Amino acid sequence: MKLLFVHQNMPGQYREMIAWLTAQQEQHQIVFLTQRRDTQLKGVKTLSYRAHQKPAADAYGLSKDWEAAAGAGIGAALAMRQFEKDEGFKPDIIIGHTGWGELLFMKEIWPDVPVIGFFEYFYRTSGGLVGFDPESPVNDQAGFFAKARNTVPYASIESVDLGHTPTYWQRDRFPKSFHDRMYTCHDGIRTDRLLPDPKTSIGLGRLEQPLSRADEVITYVARNMERARGFHIMMRALPEILAQRPKARILMIGGNETSYGAESKHPEGLRGEMEAELGDSVDWSRVHFLGKVPYDDLCRIIRISRCHIYLTMPFVLSWSLLESMSMQATVVAADVAPVREAVSHNETGMLVDFFDPAALANQVVDVLANPGDYAHLGPAARAHVVENYDFLTHCMPEHIAQINGLVPKAKQIRL
Repeated sequence: MKLLFVHQNMPGQYREMIAWLTAQQEQHQIVFLTQRRDTQLKGVKTLSYRAHQKPAADAYGLSKDWEAAAGAGIGAALAMRQFEKDEGFKPDIIIGHTGWGELLFMKEIWPDVPVIGFFEYFYRTSGGLVGFDPESPVNDQAGFFAKARNTVPYASIESVDLGHTPTYWQRDRFPKSFHDRMYTCHDGIRTDRLLPDPKTSIGLGRLEQPLSRADEVITYVARNMERARGFHIMMRALPEILAQRPKARILMIGGNETSYGAESKHPEGLRGEMEAELGDSVDWSRVHFLGKVPYDDLCRIIRISRCHIYLTMPFVLSWSLLESMSMQATVVAADVAPVREAVSHNETGMLVDFFDPAALANQVVDVLANPGDYAHLGPAARAHVVENYDFLTHCMPEHIAQINGLVPKAKQIRL
């Protein structure tokens, strides 16, 4: 089969799918269209495109997202038209992310080629990030901007043959008119690789000895330390956790930027803002900000964790939560709808009120003080992820079935 993947930040959600396809005995021809120019994948032809148009800094706010999406979509389509002219390539199927408009005009190039579009998020003024945190109040124009941003998914659902969402919470953010044109299945977690390992250890620069499961390690992971991922709540829980557990160390993984929502006005970002707020109420010598770490190190850190904290406002579920569960982490997580889809309280993890740092601290302290009471959580979490999110046995077969449903039998992928 000839497959065209499209994602501005290659490989995006398609890392495992492409690795699986390139490992098959069948010789699939795979092309990946992206804005990145620094990434190559074995067995994949990478094409870079440039947006045909980008909105000016002072562009009208309500149409800015559409202008950016249209510019990306035209740039992507023209790049593929030229590639077909130069190389004679016409895909049997196109699979890509709809969020940046890259799929909008692919049907203008190949009207008969089926397209599966990844739909990640539909903007609303309730039930998600907007209006959730009282510390970030909604202004009276929020609804206008949410509706304007949804111009892209509305146009995209008419530009694809089939939509895809990874979780039911994400699907349900979209209007019901979208649902019959979508399937829901997670990208998939490699549970065969993400196993617990009680013998793991990892060294930190300012410690003489590596940390292991013998140490009282608490972990927190986010792409960036920001309000959307509950970093401010995590920080406010530190004084009580550290006071109650004098041997505990907190390992914080993530960048100091902002991916979602408003940026902190503090010159050192939200981390600087929270450090100033907490002052000397925290024993900072036992808090380790590790930044963004290599994936193998991230896994080692999770494997030594006695308690893994996952906080998020109602938003897209992080891979890191499911990966941590696969490694049998004892998870304490925010009690919000997207998390409840993956974590059942006192069965596969413990859930706490997002806005209650004291409740978070008390729960973490109890997990550390009474490990026997929580020993069932890690194995149950892994079993749940293996059953519902495993890439090889659950997710990839579903994705292949959906792809095969759109192409002639002679072109279908064999499992």
